[in-house]
Amino acid sequence: MINGHRISVVLPAYNAEVTLSRTVAELDQEVIDEIVLVDDASTDQTVPLARELGLEPILHDVNLGYGANQKTCYRRALELGADIIVMVHPDYQYSPLLVPAMASMIAYGEYDMVLGSRILAQNSVARGMPRYKYVANRFLTSVENVFLQQKLSEYHTGLRAFSSTLLAGLPFERNSDDFVFDNQIIAQAISVGARIGEVSCPTRYQAESSSINLRRSIKYGFGVLRTSGQYRLRKYGLRQYPYLDIDPASVRIGLQTAGTTAEPAAQVGEPAAQVGEPARTDGLPGRLAWEADVAGRSRSEQHGRGTANAEII
Repeated sequence: MINGHRISVVLPAYNAEVTLSRTVAELDQEVIDEIVLVDDASTDQTVPLARELGLEPILHDVNLGYGANQKTCYRRALELGADIIVMVHPDYQYSPLLVPAMASMIAYGEYDMVLGSRILAQNSVARGMPRYKYVANRFLTSVENVFLQQKLSEYHTGLRAFSSTLLAGLPFERNSDDFVFDNQIIAQAISVGARIGEVSCPTRYQAESSSINLRRSIKYGFGVLRTSGQYRLRKYGLRQYPYLDIDPASVRIGLQTAGTTAEPAAQVGEPAAQVGEPARTDGLPGRLAWEADVAGRSRSEQHGRGTANAEII
């Protein structure tokens, strides 16, 4: 705990066998109350290794995609009654050592959401970021800052912290199951007036870290631009989009009255639902029931949806 706030770290994992041990070893378990690992149908030894490390992984029977993995992560962390939820990619591209610092920024009431930025206060290219990724990151971030009227240094990081009050108030179940989930949830947070902070995160590119191919990177880029445009159209009342259909006042009231603490779910300690069971929403304001029975999706439909923790931009 930090300042009386329960801390949960979530690890959306896919084929993270090589890097998982290093990631978990650098998580400060003196302040972290639980680690939630969701495996998105890995084909390596991620799950057995997670169990050796003392974790109790939640398993997706089929690869549902990076966004769907995060949904399961956040759903479980909220069920466990976490006050602050920090997502860390288990591919070791982002420093787990920053978890206490990011959680503290929320625990002491300064922010509702914190992003670990690879751009802030460092030369990312000199530290290993491929130049084409840097250029794409800068271009997309510039467009997003204009359309979302923000001054963030980057939107594409895999290191994020949320207050549970904010996260429970956002309809993240409506977001994409793919990589653009990351941008949609930031757009949702901005739309309700959440206070978003950043910390500088070391740029770390290694051969064993995952990455998506060029085709999917391009698809992601267009998804980012589409999200930015949708936010703007929604802001001016020209179009409606389900994932942006949020009552900002109710979320802000929750953030003001509850501080950074959401009420724990009543069934803390029960086993997490296997994928395919309906998601529980008791005690989670602003949440939707899981709209699809994912267990009924065929493997052929899910194949190739993408890794759960791959580097995008």
